[in-house]
Amino acid sequence: MAKNKCHIKKDDKVKVIVGKDKGKIGKVLSIKRKDSRIVVENVNFVKRHVRPGAQHRQGGIIENEAPIHWSNVMLMCNKCVTPVRIKMQRLEDGKKIRVCMKCNETIDS
Repeated sequence: MAKNKCHIKKDDKVKVIVGKDKGKIGKVLSIKRKDSRIVVENVNFVKRHVRPGAQHRQGGIIENEAPIHWSNVMLMCNKCVTPVRIKMQRLEDGKKIRVCMKCNETIDS
């Protein structure tokens, strides 16, 4: 079985490049590696009809962020302030770091 490789981490800033929310920038809230999907803040809102219960006293229509495929977003570089591709570099001590392809700046999460 192929391993899902994703160089996006929680709390990264990403820009949506495809879909109804194209151009929006948000922070990654969670990652679902099994489904190759991520949840981004203020992107891909869906409405759910909820019955009254313990969690939702009144019920009604609630808006939440739904997951989108991680191939539809690009990582934002803090220095360039643009969506960029990244490369992985190995340091002398064996650690891997993410590096911006445009400005060669390390991308910290």
